[in-house]
Amino acid sequence: MKQFLASDIRNFAIVGHGASGKTCLAEAMLKIGGEINRLGTIEDGSTTSDYHPGEKSRQISIHSTPLHMEWMDKKFNMIDTPGYSDFIGEALGALSVVDMAVITIHAVNGVEVCTETMWNHASQLGIPKMLVVNGLDREHTKFDSILEQARKRFGNNVFPMQLPVNEGPGYNQNVDVLRTELISYQADGSGKMTEGELPEELKEKVKGLHEELIEYVAESDDTLLEKFFEQGSLSEEEMRNGIHRAIQDQTFIPLFCTSATSNIGVARVCDFISKYGSSPDDRKTVTAQDDQGNDVDVSLDGSETVLQIFKTMSESHVGELSLFRVYSGKVKTGKDYHNTNRNINERFGQMFILNGKNRTQVDQLSAGDIAGVVKLKDTHTGNTLCSGKHVTLPDLNLPNPNIHAAIKPSAKGDEEKLAVGLSTLHEEDPTFVYRVDSEVKQTIISGQGELHLTVTTERLKRRFGIDIALEEPKVPFRETITGNGSAKYRHKKQSGGAGQFAEVWMKIEPKQRGEGVEFTQSLVGQNVDRVFVPSVEKGVNTACSDGILAGCKVVDVKVDFYDGKMHPVDSKDIAFQTAGKHAFREAFLGAQPCLLEPIMDIEVKVPEEFMGDIMGDISGKRGKIMGMDADGSFQVIKAQVPQAELYHYATTVRSLTGGRGIHSESFSHYEKMPKEYENKVIQERKKQEDE
Repeated sequence: MKQFLASDIRNFAIVGHGASGKTCLAEAMLKIGGEINRLGTIEDGSTTSDYHPGEKSRQISIHSTPLHMEWMDKKFNMIDTPGYSDFIGEALGALSVVDMAVITIHAVNGVEVCTETMWNHASQLGIPKMLVVNGLDREHTKFDSILEQARKRFGNNVFPMQLPVNEGPGYNQNVDVLRTELISYQADGSGKMTEGELPEELKEKVKGLHEELIEYVAESDDTLLEKFFEQGSLSEEEMRNGIHRAIQDQTFIPLFCTSATSNIGVARVCDFISKYGSSPDDRKTVTAQDDQGNDVDVSLDGSETVLQIFKTMSESHVGELSLFRVYSGKVKTGKDYHNTNRNINERFGQMFILNGKNRTQVDQLSAGDIAGVVKLKDTHTGNTLCSGKHVTLPDLNLPNPNIHAAIKPSAKGDEEKLAVGLSTLHEEDPTFVYRVDSEVKQTIISGQGELHLTVTTERLKRRFGIDIALEEPKVPFRETITGNGSAKYRHKKQSGGAGQFAEVWMKIEPKQRGEGVEFTQSLVGQNVDRVFVPSVEKGVNTACSDGILAGCKVVDVKVDFYDGKMHPVDSKDIAFQTAGKHAFREAFLGAQPCLLEPIMDIEVKVPEEFMGDIMGDISGKRGKIMGMDADGSFQVIKAQVPQAELYHYATTVRSLTGGRGIHSESFSHYEKMPKEYENKVIQERKKQEDE
C-alpha cells in the first residue's frame, strides 16, 4: 500500500440535503478514479456507499460511508453522508474529522434545509466549503436562480467556477471560468471530456467572471495584484497558491456544475480538490487536553501517535469496526495505544481502508489519514487513543434527541437480547439514546426524528432477531395533596389459628414542591410497640410508590403516625404494614389530592416567517412563551410546555416549517394540573388497570 504525505491527502465530506445527489457524486468519483468499473444506481441498490439493507430498501443514505481513491497522485478520503436531519449525527461525525466540506445543491430544488444546516456546521468547525450544483441534466433546472439563491444565503463571494451551457435533458457542456474554455463531455458516463474554444456569445461574460476570480485570488497576495495590473491577466499556474489560500480563508466559495448520474463535470471537481483543496497540512495543529485538563497542541509533525475514533460500525460478517483519523505520528498494526477516555490500553489488529463494504488491508498509516480497525475491546465513538503523553481530543458535538417512544419486545424472554441490541446501536450512533424508566415501567428510546426511530428499530429486528412494538411513552405524572388529612384504620383478619390485628392513627399534611415524602412518629404511652413503626413506614412507602389516584408516585407529603392499637398475640409486621398502607390511603383521599405534571423547557429555532405558526401551536398545547432570541436569519422561541403535549413534537415542528425548524427540550419542573385534564388521566389509568 502506497504511503502518502499529509500534504498529498484530501479528506472531505460530501454533505447536503437528502436526494441532492451525494451518493451519486461519490459513485462518479470512484468510477473516474478507477476504483469501480461501472456506475451503480440508487434504484438498483448497487452504489458503493449505500450497501446496508435499510439503505437499499428506502433508497436513501442512513450511514456515513468512508470511501477512498487516488487522483492526480493525491489520495482522496471521502465520506458520503446522509442528507436527512434524522441522521444528522452521521454527517456531523464525518465533518468533525475532515478538512473540507463538499456541499451538494439540488439543480431543481436549490438551497434546502439541510444545505443550510451543513453549511452552518462546517462554518462552526472552521473548515472550508465548496458547492456543487448537481443534476443539471434534469428537467426544470434553473442554474441562474440557484446561483442567486446561494449568494443570498451564503454570501456574495459564492463564485461559479463553471457555467452550464445546455442545462436540462441532454446537458453535456460547461464553460470553465478558470481556464476560459468550453468543456464537452461524452454521453456514455465515462466522464471523458474534450476542451475547446469558447463560443462567441459567452466570451464577454466569461472574461468578466475570470477577472472577478483574479481579484478574489489576488486579494490576499500583493505580488499577484501587481502582476495582474502589469499583464492584465494571470495564468492558472500563477494563481495556484493564491486560489489555495483564498479557499482556506474562504475569500471566495467555489461553485461547480455537474450531473453525477451521467458523470458530467465530476472530473473537474476532482481536479480542483486535488490542486487547491484542503489537506491535513492546512490544519497542522489541533487542540487537545492533557491529564490535568490543560490545553495542549497536537501537531501533524509530532512523533507520538494521536488518533480519534469518529464512528463505530458493527457488521455481521466482520464484527466491530472503529473508524478513526490520525492527527499525529504513525499508526501500526500490532502496536498498543492508550485510550485516554477510558484509561485502558488497546492492541491494534487488522486495519483497513474502505470503499463501502470493500476493504483493503493496510499495516501502517501516517498522520492525516483515515481508516478503520477491527475489534477494539472497549473503545467507543469520540474516544482518543495515543502513544506517549496522554491527551484527549474534544468530543464530537452531537445534537440532543428530540423525539421519544417506548418499546417492548413482543416475545417474553427477549429482554436481555434487547439490552445488548440497544447498547450496540447506541455505540454505533450516539444520537440514538435509550433508558429504562422505572417510574413509568417502560424502556424509552430517543432519537432525531420518526424515521430515525423507525430505522433503528428495524435494525434491532434484523440484526438481533428481536421483534418489538413501539408505543407512546407514559408521562410520569405525580400525586400530592393540597390540604391536611387524617385517618384511623383497623386491620383485622381471623382465619383459624393465629390472626392479624393492627390499628394505625395517622395525620398527613402537604410539603413544599420537591421535598419528597417525610415519615415521622409521635407515639406516646404503650398503645403501640415501637418495633412496629418501621412496618407502618413500609406500608406508607408501598402506597406512595403504587400511587393512589392514578397509579403515579406520591410526592411532597409529611406523614405523622401518632397513635394506634395492638394485640399481644395477633399484632405482627405484616398487619401493621397493611394498616399503615390503608390509613395513608384514606388520609390522602381526604386531603384534597391532585396530580402534578412535568413541564419541559423547549427551544424552537425557525426562520422568521414561521414564528406565528409555531407560537400559535405552543399556545394550543397549553404552553407559555418565555422569550425570544435572534440567531442569524433564524428566531429562537423559548417556551414551557407540559410533557403530555409534546409527543412527536419534532414532527409537528417540521411540518409547520416545511422541514426548516428544529427544537430541543429539557425537563424544567412539576406543576399542578388543570382539573379537567386531571380527571381524564385518572379515568384513563383506571381503564388500563381494569383491562
